[in-house]
Amino acid sequence: MRCEWFVILWRSFGYSGFLKTYHYRIITSNSQIPFTWISRVQSLHKTLAFYFSSQRNRFSTMPEIDMNKIDPELYSPPSQVRGMTKLDRTAFKKTVTIPVLKVRKEMVNKLVRSLKKVLLQRPGIKRVIDDPKDEGNKLVMLDPHKIVSDDSFEESERLLLKELNVNPQISSYSLELAYENFKTEEILRAVLPEGQDVTSGFSRIGHIAHLNLRDHQLPFKQLIGQVIIDKNQGITSVVNKVNTIDSIYRNFQMEVLSGEENMITKVRENNYTYEFDFSKVYWNPRLSTEHNRITELLKPGDVLFDVFAGVGPFAIPVAKKDCMVFANDLNPESHKWLFHNCKLNKVDQKVKIFNLDGKDFLQGPVREELMKLARQPSKERKPSVHIVMNLPAMAIELLSTFHSLLDGQSKSRELLPIVHCYSFSKADDPTKDVQQRAEALLGASLKGCSSVHLVRNVAPNKEMICITFQVPASVLYENQPINQEEQYLKPEILEGPPFKRQRTGTCKPYKEKPGKRNLLILVYNFSHT
Repeated sequence: MRCEWFVILWRSFGYSGFLKTYHYRIITSNSQIPFTWISRVQSLHKTLAFYFSSQRNRFSTMPEIDMNKIDPELYSPPSQVRGMTKLDRTAFKKTVTIPVLKVRKEMVNKLVRSLKKVLLQRPGIKRVIDDPKDEGNKLVMLDPHKIVSDDSFEESERLLLKELNVNPQISSYSLELAYENFKTEEILRAVLPEGQDVTSGFSRIGHIAHLNLRDHQLPFKQLIGQVIIDKNQGITSVVNKVNTIDSIYRNFQMEVLSGEENMITKVRENNYTYEFDFSKVYWNPRLSTEHNRITELLKPGDVLFDVFAGVGPFAIPVAKKDCMVFANDLNPESHKWLFHNCKLNKVDQKVKIFNLDGKDFLQGPVREELMKLARQPSKERKPSVHIVMNLPAMAIELLSTFHSLLDGQSKSRELLPIVHCYSFSKADDPTKDVQQRAEALLGASLKGCSSVHLVRNVAPNKEMICITFQVPASVLYENQPINQEEQYLKPEILEGPPFKRQRTGTCKPYKEKPGKRNLLILVYNFSHT
């Protein structure tokens, strides 16, 4: 009886282990079609002979396989590498038994194209090799987790073999694996203490791989770094964060685990190029989608104030859209690289750069420009003004800066800023938590004029949230009487273009009202974990 795509525990070829979650095509032990007509004595003889055969006799017809003896850890490195702290690549040599098909040379290319699903997939391994017993033949390596006998082939595959006049009989082959043939996770799982979490993922920043190692991984940190360099083309340096991110300059201390010490790197994000010293500025490649989402909100002629601009992931794409940008960062290194990247991307004529504290920037250049816009004749088109505040630990606290920011100016419904404020929340209801905190700092209700967007999960029970709202006129013009119509623009201006990330709020996202230019302030509070 034939069974396909079944989850099993299995052992094979004298190895042992547990298969966690894989589906394999198998033949059950009561199959009516035997794999070979060889007796148990002959099978044992051939199996023993296999291990001591010469190079010319490295493959043989496979005996009938006991499905309970197939090893799911066939590709696990040798057990003696457990606990290794200094990488010894020679210790990863291992010989395994795999199934092969004997195929005439002229049929190989067509066969390989058609059997892609069941071919051996290992780094650095050629799937087609010479047949040591017949120069006219090739041996095609198959995946032992999918093919264990000729009955393992699907009907379409068996028809193809028949069409190409290929004998479906499976032979065994002794394959020598080395360090180069194992994957990163396989190596680290074999080296680290059994049952411990394995670090194989990382953030890539140009030529740098950035890790956040846990305590049990630290004794193996240099080995982990070297393996990541070996297995990832273009990675020449691996670093580990050794403290939390500074809340003012947004950089962190790091340790070079392996590779070069050079931290000046180049990255491409959303078709723009950025260069910076990763050890001295903040950069998070996980925020690429969010950078693009905000950029899409602006239209040619709009104005952007980026209060904590970093090296320019908001300022530069927005400037490329023919917008006027005022970009600020307190970190002298970020300020330097921001200036450099504006020139690199040829937007330096559209970006004015400042090196101020965020609050001073809001109360200085931002206020001055808003007042200039307010003094424009009412018939002139007023641009949409966006203010981005990208400082996770403190951004939401700066919302109080909007109190009386435009006192002394005539009230204007078109100069009511739209704020996108980013914050972390560990509350059971992150949406409610962030909105309540924003309302407390503003001293005004945001009910009915705000929306909440889930950006990403930063850590267990810690969410990165964006609340979008319009600053009430009663906050900006505290010392002037405000009627209800002047308090907010109409709710539909909070609508925005659709995007992929999930929203956790009930209000509609930002969207400009057709035919009217609106003021938009974006407050960012990004992850620094």
